[in-house]
Amino acid sequence: MTREDNIYSTAKGLEKFVDHLNSQGKSTNTVVAYKGDVSQLVNYLKSISITDVSKVSSTHIENFKKNLSKDNYTAKSVSRKLNSIKNFFGFLVSEGVINDDPSREIKHPKYENDKPRVFKPIEYMALRDACRNDIRATAIVELMLQAGLRISEIANLEISEIGSNKITISAYESHEERGVPLNPSAKRALKGYIEEERYESKSKKVFVTKTGRPLLVRNIRSLLNRYFEKAEIQSGKVNDLRNTFISYQLEAGVPIDVVSKIVGHKRISTTEKYLGLIEKKEEKEEKGIKLKEL
Repeated sequence: MTREDNIYSTAKGLEKFVDHLNSQGKSTNTVVAYKGDVSQLVNYLKSISITDVSKVSSTHIENFKKNLSKDNYTAKSVSRKLNSIKNFFGFLVSEGVINDDPSREIKHPKYENDKPRVFKPIEYMALRDACRNDIRATAIVELMLQAGLRISEIANLEISEIGSNKITISAYESHEERGVPLNPSAKRALKGYIEEERYESKSKKVFVTKTGRPLLVRNIRSLLNRYFEKAEIQSGKVNDLRNTFISYQLEAGVPIDVVSKIVGHKRISTTEKYLGLIEKKEEKEEKGIKLKEL
């Protein structure tokens, strides 16, 4: 058995960590991010001949952190990678693989959190105008802007999940099933696309390519980025549409717990960060809640 095959090797430790994340129901994106971050450390350690997790010291991790900064990683990126590394070693301690956590004393670099970007009416109206002749793009924009869907939820949406006044987002990864109300604009755009554009498709997915194949996340992102450019929206990002939905609903007085549930936030604290962007109106009574139409 070689050293790399030993259960205490850094590579084997990473493998066990990834298995643990998957068993905990972490999202695919989370697992991929954690694995990538820790793999960078494992490769760095290997370059200095450290392949046994019990031999890793705080000095090694601190030097890895400094190298990231030298390689022009932002403070935010370094902090994220360090968070992955701390979770990795915390797991190894909990499993009894190592006795002490070498990352415990390593401090996160200071940085300011970027505030979520919210489109102004003139921006999302320009985007609508830019894609007015593309009913598929229009439907995607409206579902993100008027219903707060994630791009992955757009890609995975199936015909069977569309109701008369709402859509059902099926449970996936670590997200629970939820119902999302559709306002008239979203319903009209979605109906127009389904009836005119995908009538020949045999796919269960709502959004498909011209050949009838399911539209992938990267396809949707590329599509919207083209229209951001056409609408002359500087540095526009796909998730800004969802940010806009959340912000405008809170500003209109929709209770934060209702907004949080609609958009599928696991913690209400995630929704609370949007409160700093708005002048919040008095919350509506539960029976009188009506989502703001943009």
